[in-house]
Amino acid sequence: MTKDEVTEAEPPSSVRDLPDEKDALGKDANDSTSTVSTGEERKFARIRDNEYARSFWRFITWTPKRCRWDPESPPQFSMGLNVLFAFAGTFTVANLYYNHPILNILAEEFNVSNERASQVPTVMQAGYAVGLLFLCPLGDIFRRRAFVLILVFFTATFWVGLCITKSFSVFLAISFITAVSTVTPQLMLPLVGDLAPLHRRATALSIVVSGLLLGMLIARLLSGILTQYTSWRTIYWFSFGVQYLILILLFFFMPDYPSTNPGGLNYFSMLFSILKMLFKHPVLVQACLVGFFVSSTFTSYWTTLTFLLSSPLYSYDSLTIGLFALIGIGAMCFGPPYSKAIIDRFVPLFSVILGLSYCITGVIIGTYTGRFTVAGPIIQAFAIDLGLQTSQIANRSAIYAIEPKARNRVNTAYMVSVFCGQLMGTAVGNKLYARGGWIASGSCSVGFIGVGLLVCSARGPWNEGWVGWKGGWSRTVTEKMPCWVF
Repeated sequence: MTKDEVTEAEPPSSVRDLPDEKDALGKDANDSTSTVSTGEERKFARIRDNEYARSFWRFITWTPKRCRWDPESPPQFSMGLNVLFAFAGTFTVANLYYNHPILNILAEEFNVSNERASQVPTVMQAGYAVGLLFLCPLGDIFRRRAFVLILVFFTATFWVGLCITKSFSVFLAISFITAVSTVTPQLMLPLVGDLAPLHRRATALSIVVSGLLLGMLIARLLSGILTQYTSWRTIYWFSFGVQYLILILLFFFMPDYPSTNPGGLNYFSMLFSILKMLFKHPVLVQACLVGFFVSSTFTSYWTTLTFLLSSPLYSYDSLTIGLFALIGIGAMCFGPPYSKAIIDRFVPLFSVILGLSYCITGVIIGTYTGRFTVAGPIIQAFAIDLGLQTSQIANRSAIYAIEPKARNRVNTAYMVSVFCGQLMGTAVGNKLYARGGWIASGSCSVGFIGVGLLVCSARGPWNEGWVGWKGGWSRTVTEKMPCWVF
């Protein structure tokens, strides 16, 4: 690692010189734990007063020597760590999507209609949005290592309820609860922005984002295969085991990193600061709007596709429906090399527009040929997955540069908009499909992407303001660029 890379990987000066635990607590502490902030310790004082909670807290915050924070030698963001974060993101995000190819099976199992069964993905996306809004901002206060481990443990433990319940109402309730805590990948992504050198940031982010998008697709593939040959509950037991595997791997390999706000923040003021960011940073608003409309298209397609392929028009079984995920997985493989070749070399807005162009082309082809040939939905799957990945990586590369000390809150603002878009896409897509079929839901997606392109055209990559193309049309990255361009 070069000297320049070490400098780039270091946190702001406000977090480099934190007091050690002896000073923070006023007494000797277990020297196996990492340096933490005074503000954070006060927030957990009551927890440590309880003997059992204190024992659990000591266990969950114990940090292997290789993972402890050392301001003189910050952890290197190696390829192995990059892949670990991607793996954890893949099978954590997958929790939200195992139900997609088996909605018709769930409807039969719980004796409910297809429309009521489609509430499962809607409820999980709503829960995820709640977790993004109310839990992710805490990553700017607490040490993310301990916070992530607690959330993974909570999700894995409550997941058992989904494996054994026979009540659809209970299934919905637990789905919501576990979705709220399934936000750990969104705590890891800002950490990638903190640890990765600037010249590798887009590539490092693309690997983790590819993992998240892969989770959306591999969940459908595994769910379809296992449900075809075993019970639908098998995929939920599989997820239970994988989540505990993720907990073990992160416990031993996830590096510690001090709070970016060691003095502490008021929680409600912190939430309000997210709203203020939207009035302060045009590039964030632009990214949020684009993410909203692209993700709406993505979830509308994948939820209604199940009903199209299982309808008398095709009569495909769960295995065949799940195999459609292989198309999207192929698109995901383009992410890291594409980022190195395009996103790292050009301004993010250029890549966002490219991504939306891929999406609208695929949606038009799939929507208006899908009732005549399966080739249409296949082309649409590849195009929207590639387009979503391209636009998300470019948007993240742009927004992570605006406020380095508030990356979790910046990420929260962006991801809340993305999952609100997914929530709307699922709800609107299912409603339109129930009333007008495949063409009705697909035509709505064409409109969503069209609005996204209008948002992109409203503000150029070099414009510091809200509207216009001041600064020119150049799409090439220069050595010295203002933060709103990245």
